[in-house]
Amino acid sequence: MSQDHLSDLRFDSLVLDERIQAGIRDVGFEFCTPIQASTLPIALQQRDVAGQAQTGTGKTAAFLVAAFQRLLNSEAPVEGQKQPRAFILAPTRELAVQIAKDAEVLGKHTGLIVGLAFGGTDYEKQRAHIQSGIDILVGTPGRIIDYFKQGVFKLDQVQVAVLDEADRMFDLGFIKDIRYLLRKLPAPDKRLNMLFSATLSQRVLELAYEHMNEPELVRIEPDKVTVDRVRQAIYFPSNEDKMPLLIGLIREVGDSRIMVFVNMKRDAERVQAYFEANGIRSAAISGDVPQKKRLRMLMDFQKGEVPILIGTDVASRGLHIPDVQYVINYDLPQEAEDYVHRIGRTARAGASGNAISFGCETYAISLPDIETYIGHKIPVANYDASILPELVKPKFKPRSRPQGRRGGSGGGGRRPRR
Repeated sequence: MSQDHLSDLRFDSLVLDERIQAGIRDVGFEFCTPIQASTLPIALQQRDVAGQAQTGTGKTAAFLVAAFQRLLNSEAPVEGQKQPRAFILAPTRELAVQIAKDAEVLGKHTGLIVGLAFGGTDYEKQRAHIQSGIDILVGTPGRIIDYFKQGVFKLDQVQVAVLDEADRMFDLGFIKDIRYLLRKLPAPDKRLNMLFSATLSQRVLELAYEHMNEPELVRIEPDKVTVDRVRQAIYFPSNEDKMPLLIGLIREVGDSRIMVFVNMKRDAERVQAYFEANGIRSAAISGDVPQKKRLRMLMDFQKGEVPILIGTDVASRGLHIPDVQYVINYDLPQEAEDYVHRIGRTARAGASGNAISFGCETYAISLPDIETYIGHKIPVANYDASILPELVKPKFKPRSRPQGRRGGSGGGGRRPRR
């Protein structure tokens, strides 16, 4: 973790249980990030916090440390099955998995047991683990509601409630489920509440004031923090030159961890097909890839076994993948905010990174809005079309959608639960 993104507040200056401090030392944290320095002193005084922060700024460690301290300061009931005392909701399965992993690492000396609940896989395995008794429940709304209605666990002993990426909850249509679960918890003044969101919009603030106990608002200029640490450049290729330029750049940067963003699933498949035909190993992740396969792809990418991850915008939020050196926007996003979320996959936790974008004939129209949003022009890079590599063309046939099948889970057009 580089020092230029850290505050002057040291973790060892905080009044924390030594078991928590041991976990912090294990992961090498010394100084707090700005969101940690702003929210931890509040939460450690048992006051509610609503924080504006995006992924990569250290918010997960902030709410985990505060949750651990609250649980270790209070004794768990000894009678009957151990029930969750901390309750952490995330909008996507990838983010839930990452939070649970971070909780295991940071809290390994605390003796607190973490349970994970998310859809798509391991239904009975997750159920059995939670039913055996856990201290901290992390998950996505759909699977948690499923288990709750079955009586797998209760929520009446929850002392800490965390809602992560609240704005994304709205985007994915989960807000009714969120309100349902929050109403099953003890009263807001009987628990510590923490909410984090990329933006503290009016709808997020309404949720905070409805289900929290006079939360203190903390804003950390999340967009500027990320953009300022990323070296950005934009090329203006013709649509015909896009693929040769992409492969030429990837060959040029060599042994690097790279994320390539496209706007549509079909394009992710096409890019992967070209990579495969030209001897470049990669994986393509999108919203309809089966859960087990998604997790395996992410694990292979994190381990470096697959150097390139191709994704649509479903991959740009809620992923914590260290040491991504390059983000390449093969397609410029059509929403300016998505540009920041994408390039935020590099330059995480204070590191620097590189973002290369293609302003092609199709998507260059998005550039003015993006530059207005980030507050500056993206430096223009040039290329020589005469030296672009000759490519082997793949035999590419996009997968077709089964006839008669529609998006969503069949509930009046509602988005599928993650």
